[in-house]
Amino acid sequence: MKVPESGMPAEAYWESLFDVPLTLDRLAIRPPIADVIELGCGYGTFTIPVAQQIDGTIHTFDIERAMVDRTLVRATGAGVANINAIVRDVLSAGFGLADQTCGACLLFNILHCPNPEALLNEAARVVRTGGRVLVTHWRSDIVTPRGPPLSIRPRPEQVHAWATAAGLRPDAPVHLPPWHFGIVLRK
Repeated sequence: MKVPESGMPAEAYWESLFDVPLTLDRLAIRPPIADVIELGCGYGTFTIPVAQQIDGTIHTFDIERAMVDRTLVRATGAGVANINAIVRDVLSAGFGLADQTCGACLLFNILHCPNPEALLNEAARVVRTGGRVLVTHWRSDIVTPRGPPLSIRPRPEQVHAWATAAGLRPDAPVHLPPWHFGIVLRK
């Protein structure tokens, strides 16, 4: 199932909208994290830098073959070999991984999907005890150059409520200037 308002603009423009090093730092994406799941690799904007930071494999899923192919081409060019990129409709079929498989799950700019509670439950299922589900999203309190309509963007307090219902413990939101917020959800 394609998430509403999730089409990708040109690659260079897309990548100009994020401060990737800041996001990795504020969400503490670094060792000892090993084995990460990511929903929506896109162009590999976060996939490749995360792969370079962790001790294990990043299993990344996207519904579009072109995005998976582009991520793998970029990974090869960067000399990154710890990416397992898969075409899969995670929202309909789940991650297809065993319970407690990974140390972290990345849900970046995706929780405006039709059933965010189910997605957070699936993320909690595949993350090990002591692991984290890491969320970013476009802010809903300001107009941004991209992203879904303000009316369907989750607010941090909504993410907190959904996470708590999924058995995750949310930290305080962090600001990811200029357009995003992030939240660490602990299992």
